[in-house]
Amino acid sequence: MAGVPANIAGPDGQTPQVNEHPAIRWIEAGTERSARWRSEKGTSAHKRVVIADELMTADAAYRLACEGMALLWRGDFQNARQMLQAMARRADEKKRRARKSAPSATPPSTARVPDAGDIPKLTSVAFHRHRLAQAQRARTLGMLLLPLTGDYRIPLRRAPDLQHAIEEAYGPPSSDPPEGDSLVSMREVLGLIGAHEWRKNGVDVLSLKGRIHPHYGVFAPVRGEYVGLLADAPLPSPVNSPSCTDCNASAFDVGTGTGVLAAVLARRGLEKIIATDMDPRALACARDNFARLEVAPQVELVQADLFPDGRAPLIVCNPPWIPARPSSPLENAIFDPDSRMLRGFLSGLATHLVPGGEGWLILSDIAEHLGLRTRAQLLAYFEQGGLAVIDRLDARPSHPRVFDSLDPLHAARAAEVTSLWRLRAV
Repeated sequence: MAGVPANIAGPDGQTPQVNEHPAIRWIEAGTERSARWRSEKGTSAHKRVVIADELMTADAAYRLACEGMALLWRGDFQNARQMLQAMARRADEKKRRARKSAPSATPPSTARVPDAGDIPKLTSVAFHRHRLAQAQRARTLGMLLLPLTGDYRIPLRRAPDLQHAIEEAYGPPSSDPPEGDSLVSMREVLGLIGAHEWRKNGVDVLSLKGRIHPHYGVFAPVRGEYVGLLADAPLPSPVNSPSCTDCNASAFDVGTGTGVLAAVLARRGLEKIIATDMDPRALACARDNFARLEVAPQVELVQADLFPDGRAPLIVCNPPWIPARPSSPLENAIFDPDSRMLRGFLSGLATHLVPGGEGWLILSDIAEHLGLRTRAQLLAYFEQGGLAVIDRLDARPSHPRVFDSLDPLHAARAAEVTSLWRLRAV
């Protein structure tokens, strides 16, 4: 999915001011200590901290975490990993017990089969409950903290060398002034390790006959069905046409993310593509992938919110699919509050297309199955933007969650269809 601006507006529409270097203070061995707090998810610095090691039981650790107490680990690194796994098992067991003991929404004597009008509301409630449960679980497990030195070492026994993986996410440590010690959650450290492996190994994309290497914080193109749609759709006639004198490029890729869609278009022979994104991480990631795939001469990267200047015969966009507020900047590629990016793309598309050009919107209908947006609303966005649908190409997802009947959102995922909407200015 596309990358979008990292700033998230608050309820009053204003972007919150975030302290870049919040500190955590605690007492250890009778002495007051402090360190910088790091959180890529934007979690506030913890106010209460206790020292933890192998002498603390998993039950005690989980209870303290549930009460809002952060646990600064001073034991063995591998034992910290095991402690986190034990806490996760307790969180999942608590959720299972709550699910079993939850009363039925409707007493058995008055139970009825929901009619069609009930389904979106019931599904939307399930979605929001699921997100709330996920957030609570993440908050509890995020209470286990690790120390980090100024040069990105973890000063614990049996700690792996993660300096390179951490630098990929945080950037080089500052020398002026010196970085200083910091604290980070164990879950975030494991996320850094996972992101490093994704970046090193890459994601195989069949339509490219190559691999995309996602950087930390940039959404990986693991859903191959939408890339396949773009690879197979017929190109509009003005693309690469010598008569297209009003074209600034063969195509625009709005919100390029890893650059996967622009790379597919380049492999299809488009001579010049302008790819945009607001996120510096996404731009760096896309630049790296274009060089790896040897399509860099065909693609120009521009930092822009949605469209670059000018017009093109083909404009593609894969916005976040779910109209809900992200809980952290790392979720910006999944959640699009109030469909901001989707509506912005559709409202500006017609003015950036040359005559005979097309806009390709890649969008899942998962939001419709979750009761978060209706098909009528989507079609109304098209009409408001002065756009007509000339074709729609569909694909069903095949990722593992589609077949997981225990997933709380299984019904929506099983019904999901991803579409490439071919749009033209009226």
